[in-house]
Amino acid sequence: MSSFPARPRAVALSVRWPQASARAADFLALTKPRLNLLVVATTLAGYYLGAERFDPGLLTSTVVGTALVAGGAAAFNQIFERNTDALMRRTRTRPLPGGRMRVVTAVWFALALSLGGLALLAVGANRLAAGVAAATLLSYALVYTPLKSKTSLSTLVGGVPGGLPAMIGWAAATNTLSAEAWVLFAIVFLWQMPHFLAIAWLCREDYARAGLPMLPVVEPDGRSTGRQVVLYASVLVPVSLAPTLVGLAGRVYFGGALILGLIFLGFAVQFARQRTNDTARRLFLGSISYLPLLWGLMLGNHQ
Repeated sequence: MSSFPARPRAVALSVRWPQASARAADFLALTKPRLNLLVVATTLAGYYLGAERFDPGLLTSTVVGTALVAGGAAAFNQIFERNTDALMRRTRTRPLPGGRMRVVTAVWFALALSLGGLALLAVGANRLAAGVAAATLLSYALVYTPLKSKTSLSTLVGGVPGGLPAMIGWAAATNTLSAEAWVLFAIVFLWQMPHFLAIAWLCREDYARAGLPMLPVVEPDGRSTGRQVVLYASVLVPVSLAPTLVGLAGRVYFGGALILGLIFLGFAVQFARQRTNDTARRLFLGSISYLPLLWGLMLGNHQ
């Protein structure tokens, strides 16, 4: 018998596969995977620093639960910002402004991720970790996101949910929010300000096009941006040494953190003096190198 009748089905399958793959890619894009990789890494660091013994079940619940909540928060962010995203070059091809996904679909997806992650943290870790994750979700989606279109202070507010993942990991491991957890939060909070202000400077034309009052948009000369970058980088130097003082890390960490902090501060001062895309890019690249190196030092010299 002829095999010709099988060809239409094969053709249909070959068409459906790219469609399904593109659909999955759009759902993944809603979760901002590159950004949330840092969230998960920060949570892992907080967990490891607080854990007294290795518990694979607890670790898995913490990491997966945090990743789901972070993905849900990112999806809600894109839902609320879909109109402004459509005005910016770097975001206009996202699934919602690009018209490839319905808003209701994105809402259900965001809810499923968020609730699933919170449930996993509550059951697999503890209620305190789930509570910190809920605070992260709500402050990011319902406080920081709406403020972005209203005030340049949104960057400062956004530092709160950005710093909480370290506390999720610590809470999951210890079921407490002790002084050590707040030190980890403070480090990430302060680090974020130069990091995000560098991004805001590099993307200031895009933000202006979308009507978002980021600091480099409302004060185009960049002097305030430069001052704030130096301020936060300066405060970060002594705060980054606190893990040694509270017993989280030893002298090797202390020396390494001091060197890293001064280098990072140098990038900040250079940007404040010469407010150009080149100095902002160096500050940004310095920031994305600084935090992983600091975590590595802290974990390697953990006491």
